[in-house]
Amino acid sequence: MKRLNYQKGVRVLLALLFFIPILLFFLDFTNKMPVDVHKFLHIQLLPAVLGGMFGIVAVLLIMTYLFGRIYCSAICPAGILQDIINRLFCIGKKKKKGVRRFSYHKPMNWLRYSILALTVVTTALGFSGLCLLLDPYSNFGRIAANLFRPAVMWGNNVLADWLMKMDNYSLFHVTISTVSIAGLISAIVALVVFIVMVIFRGRLFCNTLCPVGALLSLVSRYSQMRISFDKEACNHCGNCERTCKAEAINAKEMTVDSSRCVDCFNCVSSCSKGGLQYRFKPAFRKENDNLVPVPDTGPQKDRHSQSAADTGSSNAIPCQARERTSASNSRRTFLATGVTVAATLPVVSAIADGVGQAKGHGQGNGHGKKKGRKKWPPITPPGSLNLERFKDKCTGCHICVVKCPSQVLRPAGLEYGFDYLLKPRMAYISSYCNYECTICSEVCPAEALKPISVEEKKSLQVGIATFFINRCIVKTEGTDCGACSEHCPTQAVHMVPYEGTLTIPEVNPDLCVGCGGCESICPVRPMRAIIVKANTVHQTIVLPEEEDVKNVEVDDFGF
Repeated sequence: MKRLNYQKGVRVLLALLFFIPILLFFLDFTNKMPVDVHKFLHIQLLPAVLGGMFGIVAVLLIMTYLFGRIYCSAICPAGILQDIINRLFCIGKKKKKGVRRFSYHKPMNWLRYSILALTVVTTALGFSGLCLLLDPYSNFGRIAANLFRPAVMWGNNVLADWLMKMDNYSLFHVTISTVSIAGLISAIVALVVFIVMVIFRGRLFCNTLCPVGALLSLVSRYSQMRISFDKEACNHCGNCERTCKAEAINAKEMTVDSSRCVDCFNCVSSCSKGGLQYRFKPAFRKENDNLVPVPDTGPQKDRHSQSAADTGSSNAIPCQARERTSASNSRRTFLATGVTVAATLPVVSAIADGVGQAKGHGQGNGHGKKKGRKKWPPITPPGSLNLERFKDKCTGCHICVVKCPSQVLRPAGLEYGFDYLLKPRMAYISSYCNYECTICSEVCPAEALKPISVEEKKSLQVGIATFFINRCIVKTEGTDCGACSEHCPTQAVHMVPYEGTLTIPEVNPDLCVGCGGCESICPVRPMRAIIVKANTVHQTIVLPEEEDVKNVEVDDFGF
């Protein structure tokens, strides 16, 4: 019988206090939530490391040294999502006698520390691909942005249709336009990996593939507060081992691997006798000083069986046989998962590459991916400073994509190379970058986008508009247009005489900020007559001072 445990209650409460605001921040398609909620994102470990926020990193490491891996169970949204998946999987499942939900497995230190070292080395060399693929927060962000958010928006549209039939117009239709095929596939792959690993091996992702978990494990093995056995209270029932989703408890030898323990306190609450306690136990104290190991003798086996019978598991499988069986199954499960992920990634790459080569924005004369022609680089969001810096720091969490009010940010596929996979780019398909909007730079947790002011944004040149006269309807159809000039906030695009009474656009590169107002409004399809070409290094332009408006008297003749 489980007993009430305040430690688990506090952990669950903390997890909800962090998880719910972060999830709602991703799902909020009406932009009703305060922007200050983004502060919850800035305490994620890997984005803090990439952003150079070493104060936050130090606090998280000190917290881990004192209390263990509380971060993994109460702060990390991906860890909390895995706990939710585990809980949903257990609903309606009756525990069979003698069958363990989880069991102890030896740590795969060679794998998790190799991944950690490889991530550190590649990041130091300027390649953030492993951070993008393995960062738990970024994977959660892509799942929330590309799966959960579209599902909520679709539900909103269905409910809006239903209410309209009853003459209730409190809800309105929203367009789901920020999801790309590359982003959708990456979210599906991440969610499938989470589900498979959680069902078969609990927190396997956190203790094998996650570089954050590997880093924290180096600190948590020396944590001052940890879960340990109480020899006087333990009756060797094995409930603690069965409920440990980190597979860190060896009930036979009465040990707890603190490097893998995520401090969920499931084991503490599952023990009716108080055999496990979360207490001050420095690492210099040997774990087996106050333990009573369980020998494999006949009488001991009888006592173990009797204890199991007292807890409703009289038909328990012998410990050694169970360990051999579970070890074999776990290896097969892990290998199958690895093969699945490895086989899926080429598919993702192929589909994403196909999307990038599809007909649409970014192709055409001088701007397409054709033989013998170099593709234009992507337009990075304001605050990214330059393309190379943005590629190194961005983890592709897509929070800037979902929070952009103009919806001009779209996740890239492989059209710009693997090092730009899933990172946001400016796409002026149906809208343009708001001249006075800086939300994307405010919400970025990794500071891949430096926070900028509105005044800085007005003079920031992310690209320069390029005009293709052979596509313009002024030349091809002999008709007036001027839409690009009317929508230019800096008057960088202006009309000049062309033929007869016709005028045609001309671009002043010294005034253009690359906002895309001209490109988004251009009526030419499929390839627009004016397209913004990216600045790989953002520039600052000098805007002309506004002239004083003179009062002019107008007579009856209009002069």
